[in-house]
Amino acid sequence: MSHFSMIEARPLPGKKNRSISWRSREGRSVIYQIVAILSALALVGLLVRNTLTNMRLRGIQSGYDFLLQPFGFDISETMIAYASNSTYLVAFFIGMLNTLKVAVIGIVLATLLGVLVGVGRFSANLLVRKVCYAYVEFFRNVPVYLQLLIWYLVFTEALPDFDQAWKWGHFYLSKNGVSFPSPVWELGQTLALIGLAMGFVFAIFYRRRAQVHFEQTGHTRPVWAVSLAVTFALMLLGWLAGGAPAQWNVPKVGDFQIEDGGVFSPEFMALLCGLVFYTASFIAEVVRSGIASVSLGQHEASASLGLSKSQSMRLVVLPQALRVIIPPLTSQYLNLTKNSSLAVAIGYPELVSIANTTLNQTGRAIEALSIVMLVYLTLSLITSALMNWFNASAAIQER
Repeated sequence: MSHFSMIEARPLPGKKNRSISWRSREGRSVIYQIVAILSALALVGLLVRNTLTNMRLRGIQSGYDFLLQPFGFDISETMIAYASNSTYLVAFFIGMLNTLKVAVIGIVLATLLGVLVGVGRFSANLLVRKVCYAYVEFFRNVPVYLQLLIWYLVFTEALPDFDQAWKWGHFYLSKNGVSFPSPVWELGQTLALIGLAMGFVFAIFYRRRAQVHFEQTGHTRPVWAVSLAVTFALMLLGWLAGGAPAQWNVPKVGDFQIEDGGVFSPEFMALLCGLVFYTASFIAEVVRSGIASVSLGQHEASASLGLSKSQSMRLVVLPQALRVIIPPLTSQYLNLTKNSSLAVAIGYPELVSIANTTLNQTGRAIEALSIVMLVYLTLSLITSALMNWFNASAAIQER
């Protein structure tokens, strides 16, 4: 018999037996996880079945068919028009748009304010440092719900009536909110928005090409200037292709309120200010900790190159601090979006407010709340995905 035939067949090194066996620790771990998942699913199924049974015994209707029925209440603030026969599905969509409006604007403003305050904590000016420190400690330690109520009182009680509104050009500030000129929407504005989106995509690809060019040649390209110029050119071309509309809807003082133009209601402004000032205090601490994580040698190296303190912060410190800043910053963005549900306390018609009115009218509490949960879950997952992509692009690449 051949010598090789007498050798016992053995698995190749580095390859593990993937069969599930109770005798192996890995097999038992997999079995335990399967049992835990099945038990959780069985518990959820039992709860759902008991809930539906109890609702049926009490004569409570269930199902999502109510979404196609017309809703019978007014929505004080909406981004789209609705008719008297509009369905509950439209009402939920309006609430979602109102939530998105305050979340997107709030994230942008909170980020700008938080970065300024966080960088201000390292200012050479003693007064600036102390003011930034006082801001963080005050707004971070006062409950956001209380801040919303205070801002609501400011915009509904402390401001003048519409006939004595504070005016700056064509902008008005009063108990009616903030009124401002708005463009009469035509094809030109739509094409300009498309040009803005195309410019954003161009900026992403151009930035990557500029980074590759820098790594290959050591020469930099003006990324921001080129991106802004191309974006502006695309927007201008879209506006011109759409007929160059230039008509504006300018607000004016009427008999009972400030008429025409765009308006941010007192409820929206109270919610926006409360969320922005509260979240910015946490973002400032995130930025401060990120800057503090950069070693002192980086500051000294940038100073030896002749960079000013502002240039050192912008070109050397902040890019390195991003890897520490972005993960907790994602949590603050998610918190701001979810905290917008507190708007029900001040009457802003966002998603939770619409859901509350809907379940009071239809009695479909589980269905209405499940829709709210699904929307917030989707928004959170989208925000996390975008921030994870940004975190990966901002990570320091090893060579």
